[in-house]
Amino acid sequence: MDMAQTIALSAGLAWASGLRLYLVVFLAGVLSYFGYLHLPSTLAVLQHPLVIAVAGIMAFAELIADKVPAFDSVWDGFQTFIRIPAGALLAALALGDADPAWMVAAGLIGGTITAGTHFAKAGSRLAINTSPEPFSNWLASFGEEGLVLGGLWAMLASPVLFLVLLAVFMIVAVLAIRLFARLLAGVFRRI
Repeated sequence: MDMAQTIALSAGLAWASGLRLYLVVFLAGVLSYFGYLHLPSTLAVLQHPLVIAVAGIMAFAELIADKVPAFDSVWDGFQTFIRIPAGALLAALALGDADPAWMVAAGLIGGTITAGTHFAKAGSRLAINTSPEPFSNWLASFGEEGLVLGGLWAMLASPVLFLVLLAVFMIVAVLAIRLFARLLAGVFRRI
């Protein structure tokens, strides 16, 4: 794997984990198991049938949970403590048998990418949940799943393009998080 592919794999797993951790682990495991994705030996555990099965069950549970308005925000709140460390770990391990300093740096950057993605997702879903109809929630949920699938495809097909798109996404995520923070502060001031 060349440097661009390694960086894209590390950043891509971290980014997608902020949206759908279990789907990412499931897809990476299945693709690796069938030889469509070359993972470094440090991530070879993802292709173990037990890991694939558990990730698949959890991905299905998240698929359902994420379609229920208001419950999806509770789910996201709980997942804050799972997605961010897992995204950091996947980013670090994606470097393979690299110098531990590089792995720690990748974990820190990966955790930051995962956190930014997760908080932008959770904030947008919280805003969408103020709408009384469920269709916008379902549309957002399916959109997130499509974003993960498209992002992982781009990561594999064109790592450099993926990294450029990731940079744009992260800028938009930071702006969205700032907007959601202001909206939330306004709600608390009114209360």
